[in-house]
Amino acid sequence: MKETEMIFGTRAVIEAMQAGKEIDKILMRRDLQNDLSRELFNIVKTTNIPIQRVPQEKLDRLTRKNHQGVIAFISAVTYQKLEDIVPFLYENGKNPLILLLDGVTDVRNFGAIARSCECAGVDAIVIPARNSVSVNADAVKTSAGALLSLPVCKEASITEAIKFLKNCGYKVVATNEKAQADYTEIDYTAPIALVMGGEDMGIAMENLRICDEMVKIPIFGNIASLNVSAASAVMIYEVVRQRKER
Repeated sequence: MKETEMIFGTRAVIEAMQAGKEIDKILMRRDLQNDLSRELFNIVKTTNIPIQRVPQEKLDRLTRKNHQGVIAFISAVTYQKLEDIVPFLYENGKNPLILLLDGVTDVRNFGAIARSCECAGVDAIVIPARNSVSVNADAVKTSAGALLSLPVCKEASITEAIKFLKNCGYKVVATNEKAQADYTEIDYTAPIALVMGGEDMGIAMENLRICDEMVKIPIFGNIASLNVSAASAVMIYEVVRQRKER
């Protein structure tokens, strides 16, 4: 992480947020307790920005500058709101395709997924505010710049995002190796939201339960599953294939 992608000091972070700067996350020294830190907490409570309490050593490893116990990470893009994207797509006559990433944390996977999304005309990517990758310079570079033009929505909860999309008329399809249906066996010609799971845990069980469909990509080798970026590309282009045939 380059120092140009970070903001140091409690007052500087507060002023950046008040100026509308897009912040991905904030690290705060574990024992920091003063009026400014409380002011920062009160501002953060009104946002989806995660704030983590960490040891002094972790902050010192990130920079030699006087961070005063607080470092904020700047986002490379301005995040969109899902509640704004959905009506916009319908109003513009789109047959929407949205990708939700449940717990993807590897920045290279994220960049590769975004590149596939942009090439295939996916309308937006949805990520959770916590325990997730975010849009930083490395992600933008890996995406070949796709993240600079592709809408990314950072939502408080993937669960709530799924419920919202279902209420808006989307069919929500989860990819899981334990599913019965092959990914080519269902219809993707309606408005679709694809849910892909993180590298370690996959899709959370609470999210699998509320999806409309669960499908698997067949595996014929010895490795149990595809990398999430490869699996996302397979799913996205099956949607493209079916829609082109219709």
